[in-house]
Amino acid sequence: MFVRPLSVVAPVQTVVRVWRPWHQPRCSCLIGRSYQQQPQPRRHTTSKKHSTFSWNEWRRPRVLPSAAPRGGFHLSAGRMDRPDKEPPFKRRKSAEDKGPGEQVTLQHSSKRSAPRQSREASPPWLRNVISVPIAPGKFPPSPKSKAELKRHWEDLSVLHDSEPQTDGSLCEKTFDFSVMSYNILSQELLLSNAYLYKHCNPRILDWRHRFTNLIKELEQHSADIMCLQEVQEDHYQRQIKPRLESLGYHCEYKRRTGRKPDGCAVVFKRDRFSLLSSHTVEYFRRGIPLLDRDNVGLILLLQPVEPSGSACSVCVANTHLLYNPRRGDIKLAQLAMLLAEINRVAQRADGNTCPVLLCGDFNSVPWSPLYSFIKESQLEYVGMPIGKVSGQEESSRGQRILTAPIWPPSLGISQQCQYEHQHKESQVKEQETSLNGVDKARIEHGLKLTSAYSHRLKGSRRPEITTCHSRSAITVDYIFYSATRDGSVQTECSVPAERGLQLLARLALVGEAELREVNGLPNEINSSDHLPLIARFRLRS
Repeated sequence: MFVRPLSVVAPVQTVVRVWRPWHQPRCSCLIGRSYQQQPQPRRHTTSKKHSTFSWNEWRRPRVLPSAAPRGGFHLSAGRMDRPDKEPPFKRRKSAEDKGPGEQVTLQHSSKRSAPRQSREASPPWLRNVISVPIAPGKFPPSPKSKAELKRHWEDLSVLHDSEPQTDGSLCEKTFDFSVMSYNILSQELLLSNAYLYKHCNPRILDWRHRFTNLIKELEQHSADIMCLQEVQEDHYQRQIKPRLESLGYHCEYKRRTGRKPDGCAVVFKRDRFSLLSSHTVEYFRRGIPLLDRDNVGLILLLQPVEPSGSACSVCVANTHLLYNPRRGDIKLAQLAMLLAEINRVAQRADGNTCPVLLCGDFNSVPWSPLYSFIKESQLEYVGMPIGKVSGQEESSRGQRILTAPIWPPSLGISQQCQYEHQHKESQVKEQETSLNGVDKARIEHGLKLTSAYSHRLKGSRRPEITTCHSRSAITVDYIFYSATRDGSVQTECSVPAERGLQLLARLALVGEAELREVNGLPNEINSSDHLPLIARFRLRS
């Protein structure tokens, strides 16, 4: 240890006078006997300011200057209205909140870097094991039990058994398959958003532990098609892709366009489907300020491997939309770009659309305007605050209103979410709408989609949860699909009745009570902060 003579620091008498009142009771071990404080003779020359210790005396020039606290605690007067007011909440600036052309040196992950007002308090049932005092070099204790989430399959095939048979049904071809949508949580995003996982034992957040659990989970469900989000590129290339290929999957991947190392992957079993085409969608468009984010989408056109070869193709789309709760305008523009590409890829030679599966993390809650736009095929957004689009924020104070059009004409996508050159009738319809004076604050799309999940638990009607961390527990993940016209529980689809998807079964989700038993997500067994959505479909052709 580096030691300097006391004479270099200050005169010996000064050092002793300041040091003695605080440290004499602790020094018995240094002098070899119990310290007994001796009565001090009264000194008439002793100043009152030296009778007790004060920080002013400690910081006085030439009195232990090297011992003064370095980088002491300071309050920024410029950020406080009154001296007795609490210091402001410190928040890292995200690239999502920057203005045009503004540089950001400290970037917080765009995954969940919500504005301060939108951050929800931690659910009270989450046990923060990090706060438990532990010895150096030791991990916090694991939860008392390694309880496993109990999920069961809900059989919906009975909904189709009683359907009336149509003419020619004896010759109808069917093809059954399963689909998974799963945000597996990028390790890089986990590390840069550690505050979201303060309830977790650090051991279960280690990538080696997580990778083992994730692969085990994927093998266990063995879905024919898997749409994965937050797939970190280095992990995908070195571990995930080789492992899935060894299990008989073909893998397609698209990384985000910015600096974030994750992206979307769509994998499918080679003995069940063949790849007709693969298409990537980059939501970043240079020169369009609204589209300056790095989110992406991935679309595959798959052909079922069927002996007769008569099964129609299926369009599978996977995406991860922007998180920022206050930028609903960006989310709608990103979704419009994805829908336009789906509409192009899914077009058949006869003018109809092949069945569509739209999976992903949409960062929007059920029955929000964005969710309703997907299901209802239209959205009127007159007077709608941009923070209301995804339903992630309750208060809309101070938020600007969506203006028409949401995305500029230079994007080349119509208000019907189609490429401008794809259908001339879309342009004619827009012109007629404008001439008739009808409100133009409306967007549409031609894909009639419905959700594979009802977003309410069967029986109790409690809300389903697809993602949970220390800030919230909500639903943001979905499997949308083109349904046949066969019943009240499913919506009409743009594809003919003989070429649609029937929902046969789904792996039930859980509610807050079930997550409480396993201390939320991630946990010892579930290694993502999202749950996988899995559904079984029947393709009619």
